[in-house]
Amino acid sequence: MQIPYQGWICTVVGFLLGACLVAIVYQMAARTRARTIAEDLQRQIDGAKREAENIIKTAQIEAATEAIKKKEAFTAEANQTRTELRENESRLSKREDVLERQTELLQRQDKAVKQQEQELERRVRNMEVKDKQLTVLIAQQKNQLLKITGMNMDDARELLLKRLEDECEHDMSALIQRKVEEAKEIADDKCRAVISAAIQRYAAEQTCEVTVSTVDIPNDDMKGRIIGREGRNIRAFEKATGVDVIVDDTPGMVVVSGFNPVRREVARLSMERLIQDGRIHPSRIEELVAQTRNDVNHKILQVGKDAAVETNVRGLPNRLLSLLGALSFRTSYGQNVLRHSVEVAFLSQVMADELGLDGSVARRAGFLHDIGKAIDHDVEGSHPAIGANFLKRFNESSIVLNAVAGHHGDIPPDNPYTPLVAAADAISASRPGARRETLERYIKRLEKLEEIATSFKGIESAYAIQAGREIRVIADANQIDDETAMKIARDIANKVEQEMTYPGEIQVTLLREVRCIEYAK
Repeated sequence: MQIPYQGWICTVVGFLLGACLVAIVYQMAARTRARTIAEDLQRQIDGAKREAENIIKTAQIEAATEAIKKKEAFTAEANQTRTELRENESRLSKREDVLERQTELLQRQDKAVKQQEQELERRVRNMEVKDKQLTVLIAQQKNQLLKITGMNMDDARELLLKRLEDECEHDMSALIQRKVEEAKEIADDKCRAVISAAIQRYAAEQTCEVTVSTVDIPNDDMKGRIIGREGRNIRAFEKATGVDVIVDDTPGMVVVSGFNPVRREVARLSMERLIQDGRIHPSRIEELVAQTRNDVNHKILQVGKDAAVETNVRGLPNRLLSLLGALSFRTSYGQNVLRHSVEVAFLSQVMADELGLDGSVARRAGFLHDIGKAIDHDVEGSHPAIGANFLKRFNESSIVLNAVAGHHGDIPPDNPYTPLVAAADAISASRPGARRETLERYIKRLEKLEEIATSFKGIESAYAIQAGREIRVIADANQIDDETAMKIARDIANKVEQEMTYPGEIQVTLLREVRCIEYAK
């Protein structure tokens, strides 16, 4: 039994020794591990310290760098601020100097203004005193003048206004005379040369044919046949021709009356053919009138074509040529209108060539200027407006339209050809013998001219000469001076233009003569 007990003790001892050994080994291992951990920890601590030192050094370097940069920036900004402050200080100094000078100047000006105000007040007081003295003096002079002249205030005022009016008229007359002389110096020579050349280069007949409206009959028995039974023949003739037939006691003739010259010509030719034929009855009248109308229309067209060829105006349609041909049966104060249009065409061309303008355009405008007279019996209005409106349908140029519409001054000219056509129209109409008037109208026109001239103050007498183309006015030299004479001549011309109708132009010649007579004894 002891042996097992010893074995158990050995086992326990062995176990204890093993446990101690294990404890010793474990303790040694723990010490070794702790020492290793301590060493690692120390190494980590040392590394952390070194890293911290590096970070601190880096941060210190960066902070120093940043501080240097900020210091440099601050220094630069401070320098710039100092510079700006110095500049502002300099500007302020200059401004202060300027303000000081301006202040000094304003003070001097203020002082001068005050002195001027004082001087002005002194002058105003003196002027008031002088004004009162002058008022008293004028009143005394007025009273003295009124006592001397025996005139009242109204008479004196009227006399003063009359003197002022005379002085103004004198100055106005002198101005008019000076301006007219200046204009004449520039325009007279050129106008005279152009118009003289036009008149000399174109020579036309001095008299023109007059349209005849009477028909000769072989005997007075023919009058009864023309009238017909109960007047049926004459009624048929008047209805077919559109004219009036006057059968009176005048021997050997029948009068054909009508406003339309073409109808009158158709009626005249038809009447002559009826008298030659001898067969006078309504049906024959209608047949012969229709045939005669066709013949006259053909003749009119041919006359228009011949005139266009004569004036070398091309491109006109037959309608316009017919109207131009119809003008050969129209007269104006005895002047044949077609021949007048041909004259105006050539005169316009000559003057346009002299002035360096297009002669063909001027010739065309002059040839067509009176075309409205061919239809003014059927259309209401003046012949220039009628002609211009009619030519618009045929696409005539604006130059021709303005010349046709404005050759009597109805509209203002917009090109140089319109005044040329107007001048050529006046030249053709005012040639001696170109137009005629009845004796009664002629005498009335002369009397009206003389009446207008003598209606002005200071005119002694007036005489119409050269068939009414000129009025000679004799002025009283004691009432009218040279400058006033010029104004009165202009006033007479203006009054003639306003109150009279006449072809061409009328020259007003005012004569003022001073005769001094003395006797030697």
